[in-house]
Amino acid sequence: MLLQELSDIFSADGPLAAAVPDYRPRQSQIEMAQAIEAALQNRSTLVAEAGTGTGKTWAYLVPAFMGGGKVLVSTGTRTLQDQLFRRDVPRLRAALALPITVALLKGRGNYVCHYHLERLAGDERALKSRAEMAQLRHIQVFAQQSKTGDRADLAQVPEEADIWNRVTSTRENCLGQECPRVRDCFLMKARRQAQDADLVVVNHALFMADLALREEGITDLLPAVDAVIFDEAHQLPDIATRFLGSSVSSSQLLELARSMEAAGLAQAREATNWSEAGKRLEQAARELRLAAAPIDKLPGRKATFEAIPEPETFDRALAELLAELDKCAALLGAVAEKHPDLAAAAKTCVDLRARLFLWSQPDRQGHNALAAVQAPAQAGEAGTEAGAVRWVEHGLHHVRLHSAPLSVAQVFSRCRNPDQAWVLTSATLSVHGDFGHFQRQLGLGGAATQRWESPFDYPRQGLLFVPRGLPLPSDRQFNERFVEALLPLLQAGSGGALVLCTTLRSVDRIAELLQEHGLQRPILRQGDYSRRILLERFRSEKGAVLVGSASFWEGIDVPGDALTLVAIDKLPFAPPDDPVLEARLKRCREQGGNPFMEYQLPEAAIALKQGAGRLIRSEADWGVLLVGDVRMVDKPYGKLLWRGLPAFARTREPAEALAFLAARQGRQHEVQGV
Repeated sequence: MLLQELSDIFSADGPLAAAVPDYRPRQSQIEMAQAIEAALQNRSTLVAEAGTGTGKTWAYLVPAFMGGGKVLVSTGTRTLQDQLFRRDVPRLRAALALPITVALLKGRGNYVCHYHLERLAGDERALKSRAEMAQLRHIQVFAQQSKTGDRADLAQVPEEADIWNRVTSTRENCLGQECPRVRDCFLMKARRQAQDADLVVVNHALFMADLALREEGITDLLPAVDAVIFDEAHQLPDIATRFLGSSVSSSQLLELARSMEAAGLAQAREATNWSEAGKRLEQAARELRLAAAPIDKLPGRKATFEAIPEPETFDRALAELLAELDKCAALLGAVAEKHPDLAAAAKTCVDLRARLFLWSQPDRQGHNALAAVQAPAQAGEAGTEAGAVRWVEHGLHHVRLHSAPLSVAQVFSRCRNPDQAWVLTSATLSVHGDFGHFQRQLGLGGAATQRWESPFDYPRQGLLFVPRGLPLPSDRQFNERFVEALLPLLQAGSGGALVLCTTLRSVDRIAELLQEHGLQRPILRQGDYSRRILLERFRSEKGAVLVGSASFWEGIDVPGDALTLVAIDKLPFAPPDDPVLEARLKRCREQGGNPFMEYQLPEAAIALKQGAGRLIRSEADWGVLLVGDVRMVDKPYGKLLWRGLPAFARTREPAEALAFLAARQGRQHEVQGV
């Protein structure tokens, strides 16, 4: 495609303008589309940062549509994935009048499994409440009527409902071609459609799950493509770390015990005392949780392998659990051919046993039982790598054993086929124009980088306010003083306010303080309802205040008066009790680096830019960004943080912030004729 053709498509009298009311050409959007088109043609890698309002979605979709090859588009979340597939792609396809075939593909846990649905319906004891009985009926009707089986299409059953775990399959309990309902399988249909489509919309979690399986020699998730476009690419390092690691929880072991007992009693009752075998496995899993109990007193209720309290007790409980899994594997292996349920339980047992043993190596003396027989560690076997961290997380009803690679750069970069084009885009990839941190995390040192500023008039539309005199975040009175600085703005303004906190503890305390001060506004707090319901209420209830933490720092688009104030309590440095971060900082230090400047500060800068990006979402938006952390102004490194934000007007004076709110509200009332 000629670059001139792209200019025509995005022009004021082009097909997009004809199809979209109030369409306005944006030079940055055209330039971004041209850069992406060049990357697709040259089969090269482009890291592209596009400020809010650039129109990056169509800037990558138009070249993807026009290029002629097969394209995979990966988004940050399932919500964005659905929005892209159901709204953005159909509108653009209609505007360009192109016969592009598009498929939506999610992870298997998103699709109803006919086989597991029928099993649940036949086991009344498995339903935990009347609510679950009603949910089961909804899912049964849905499975008969739906063409996709995608749980996101069934609004009557909340996405977080536990019943979904029992009516969907996992890689371990999927019967594959042995399944009696394989012809009706929603997952298989979705994968076939993805194989045939010109453009496939996935999410980062599925892409990383596919990458992890490919490292193990399994290649059945995603189709081969000519180009991969990663939207919201700033999320990739964290998601890659999660999926290229490994995790085993006590709840998985208890579920194995239950499924083994049920399948054994139903299909091979004479083989052994299945109830007794299930009880022994349950007891071994509970003993491991008890052995990990001292971790409860540590920060974050986590401990690295090296720092586990009373390690001898823990190691002994883990060894006994492994021995019990060996016994279960032998019992199930002897009868696995009798029925698919027994085969699935045997497969799960072997998989969990392997992951637990991998986690245990090397032992506390540094001996690695796998060293003599094992090739270089695979993804998903991160516990055996020198460049990996292992830790235990203890909760009230569970224990989880995690491992994660210290770097995903090598694995991620080598998954790119040399004949593939890669485009990675987001509004937050650089730190004050420097892409180095993001590129190093993903092994993309040789990639081209480009950046387009937002078209918004930030100095006119927004004000950055860092109040004077607030104590440091470590001060015991910080939350109280932060709320005192925030209250006058909440009392003077009439629009909605989003309060972004760095910890869940701060969410609870700040919400309590706002209520204690008698604030006459609806106060919505993370944890009281699901994220989706909170956002729906926030958009609909005039002047609401939403107090949230990590999951509310990004992916929220609330234009207009529904959001005119964003308040950030502290600079978003990652918590020091994060075992992966702790290990990465330690390695950086050992290699002679400066972990704060090379890792912690860039991470905080990108997260801060994400949070600040919630405020101005359109040319008509306006508002105040309050940051309660004086280190952003008082510390030498603070300049790197505020310079990386949009070019808001800046003040430290409460009176100026209040005057900005008053002036903008007065102007809005004039426009609306109030």
